[in-house]
Amino acid sequence: MSSPAQRPARRERRRAGIRIAAVLFAGVSVVMGCRLADTDGITPVPQFLAFLPWLVAPTAVGLALVLLARWWPGVVWSVVLLGLLAWFIEPYGKSGEPVGPAVASFRVLTSNVEFGQATGALTDAVRRERPDLVFVQECEYTCDAELKRTLGGTYPHRRAVEGGGSAGSVILSRFPLKAADPIPGTMGMPGAVAEVRGHAVRLQLAHPMPPLPGQVDVWKRELGRLRDFAADTSGPVLLAGDFNASQDHAAFRRILDTGLRDAARLAGDDRTPSWPARTAPTLGAQIDHVLLSADFSAQTARFLDLADTDHRALLVTITLHVRP
Repeated sequence: MSSPAQRPARRERRRAGIRIAAVLFAGVSVVMGCRLADTDGITPVPQFLAFLPWLVAPTAVGLALVLLARWWPGVVWSVVLLGLLAWFIEPYGKSGEPVGPAVASFRVLTSNVEFGQATGALTDAVRRERPDLVFVQECEYTCDAELKRTLGGTYPHRRAVEGGGSAGSVILSRFPLKAADPIPGTMGMPGAVAEVRGHAVRLQLAHPMPPLPGQVDVWKRELGRLRDFAADTSGPVLLAGDFNASQDHAAFRRILDTGLRDAARLAGDDRTPSWPARTAPTLGAQIDHVLLSADFSAQTARFLDLADTDHRALLVTITLHVRP
């Protein structure tokens, strides 16, 4: 039993715990409100949405504080937030197997090499894993030249948007490629049509601007262009790269709503983080994706750790089916 002198200090600790919990709950509530409203909001909401599953941590801390303080409205508040988080952590988008016979199985690798710094590590991974298609983001001039020199014999077909820094990107292919218009963007997003066992497959590299403070509108606009591409393209489609967005971003979900399916989700790895590589897979967000039209099934997805880049590469094994 506390003495009269101890009671004011105890009340102050209780009030402090309630204040801290309320601040935590308010921040999480803003993010969850945007998620419920199917909008990405303004800075800092898009940045926090990328780490939506990890918002369980501040909510749980707040719950512990309100339980100690016996603030029952706060307990209800936290339970509601935890319920919403559990609901939205579930995978988003369509799944299921395509109809029609399988005509070709092949492997696709996508990698952001961070201003070309991880070119050597990527080359080693490509030689080891032997994917059939390689999508490379942030492949500046030196990276582009090195890939031509080291992989040109194995991957004789390529489409690229040349550029310095983060602007350059390239698609490497074992399959013959025909030209296709790139999608306009701050960073290069080349396209192509691959001939896969006699079937035309539309390829598109994705690399919209990240949702940096002051650049969120550009990020939304460039993701919108990817969504328009997906909605307006018929036949087998493969859209791969660094989307700078996860399934918790409304702008990315609108791409999935066109009917494309996330290969990692189909293979059971829908929440495996790909960025930042320094803390993944313990902490991070899956912002590197291979999206497929309903003509494809996905068998496996593996995230590869490469030196000298802040992204993990994604390697998927997929199968093309012919619709009846």
